[in-house]
Amino acid sequence: MPQGPRDRGPDPRTLRTRAAVAEAATTLFLRNGYQDTGVDEIAALAGVSKRSIYNNFADKQTLFTELVLGFTSTAGHFADELVGGLTEAEDLPAALHDLGRRHLRTVARPEVLRLRRLIIVEAARFPDLAAEYYRRAPGRVIAALTESFAELHRRGALTAADPGRAAQHFSYLVLGSTLDTFLFDPEGALPSPAELDRLADDAVTAFLAAYRA
Repeated sequence: MPQGPRDRGPDPRTLRTRAAVAEAATTLFLRNGYQDTGVDEIAALAGVSKRSIYNNFADKQTLFTELVLGFTSTAGHFADELVGGLTEAEDLPAALHDLGRRHLRTVARPEVLRLRRLIIVEAARFPDLAAEYYRRAPGRVIAALTESFAELHRRGALTAADPGRAAQHFSYLVLGSTLDTFLFDPEGALPSPAELDRLADDAVTAFLAAYRA
């Protein structure tokens, strides 16, 4: 019996075009912001026609939305991996120090910090997008921490009657100073890896002083 044509999947040329546009748009949005980035500039940097961008992304707003949410595509896995095993740790203080260091190292990267700053700047223009980014990325980490701290409180390993507040305290103690510094001085140098570890360790020490059972 004759068979129809096989489904060969997406056209490789389309995938290459979308990848080139996404890379160019990410570079320009993070450098210039949403308002000061034009479709013509994106097309020129990507080496494609303006029509190709509209064929693949409809308009600049759609492209911006897809890029922002694309950064969160692995956030759920990251959050689970970041916090995973915490409730089973034999040495909870050591596990929390390790968690704090990994969390700060992951967030204190130029592309991540620039994206966060861009979303804050554009939150009034794209409130739903900003809320969804928070839910999928920082909010997902807070949720994972809350779940773990609730279990550790139940076991008596932490004194965290309000695990959600404890999760907020942990996250902001670890990240807060670095995020604030970059927000107000985006061209400033980030701390060295060793300094990031010291910042995280000091934050976790303060957290344990308040919440250790």
